[in-house]
Amino acid sequence: MPRARKSQIALEGTPYYHCTSRCVRRAFLCGRDEHSGNDYEHRRGWIEQRMLALAEVYALDICAYAIMSNHYHVVLHINAEKANTWSDTEVIQRWHTLSAGNFLSHEYLAGKDLYEEQFKVLSELVTEWRERLMSISWFMRALNEDIARQANAEDSCTGRFWEGRFKSQALLDETALATCLAYVDLNPIRAQMADTPETSDFTSVKERINTARSEPESHEPKQPRSLFPFVGYPRQDMPTGLPFRLQDYLELVDWTGRQIRTDKRGSIDQNIPPILDRLNIDTDYWIYNTQNFESQFKGLVGTVISIKAKCQRFGYQRTPGLEAATQLA
Repeated sequence: MPRARKSQIALEGTPYYHCTSRCVRRAFLCGRDEHSGNDYEHRRGWIEQRMLALAEVYALDICAYAIMSNHYHVVLHINAEKANTWSDTEVIQRWHTLSAGNFLSHEYLAGKDLYEEQFKVLSELVTEWRERLMSISWFMRALNEDIARQANAEDSCTGRFWEGRFKSQALLDETALATCLAYVDLNPIRAQMADTPETSDFTSVKERINTARSEPESHEPKQPRSLFPFVGYPRQDMPTGLPFRLQDYLELVDWTGRQIRTDKRGSIDQNIPPILDRLNIDTDYWIYNTQNFESQFKGLVGTVISIKAKCQRFGYQRTPGLEAATQLA
């Protein structure tokens, strides 16, 4: 039986989550359908644009994404600190970009005087909307509903376009996070949709590479504003961002991509990116995990210690994923 969302996504456990949403039956999100001959490649742009636009509204940061033929991946970071800095006015304004709001919220923004009871009701609404604006479930709902409406209108049909539930995996530590980021960014290469990371359309890694190339002479590579930045390894007074160096991560993705190509099985390069050494990950396990991340790991992803601590904290009777976690130890 699937676990309730509140037990799968909990900020107390980790702010990082890998989410996947798939089309029902043989429905195509994008790409060319060999059965009908229709080309839906333009839908990849729909979902990329919608995803990035929603990230501007929600207190969620996009760490990685890859848009495939009948599904997509996205790694999200819940930015509760950012949401808590928003004023009530900003929360209402952001929510109004997603929904019509209600009479009280519009009166408040118009500067109208509200009675004490009205303020109380509005305050409760703002609290609820603030929580929704940092909710992965509400983000995925806003993303999928919009794409489904566009696709159904284009196909002149009605009914369900997506599977009922998106899948999510909690990334409990740096090792799980690094593995998942690489897994997502390398999806098109593994599916033989692209030869290199920089040619894999509609992925976060291509966006990061293109942005870094725009200022090749800079000491620190430029990073896209739309994506959660790499800020270097953990240290005191560390800024908010992914706990790796961008240079190391791009080198790691490029190296990994060379290993998982089914038509290029050459020996593993000895110039292994330093991120693997820092995280103490065996190269063979790394290659295997970045090819089988979803099938190997279920709801919780991390080292044995991370998973046991999470399960104990949330009162799980069982401890799922321990066998797979030994490969991340």
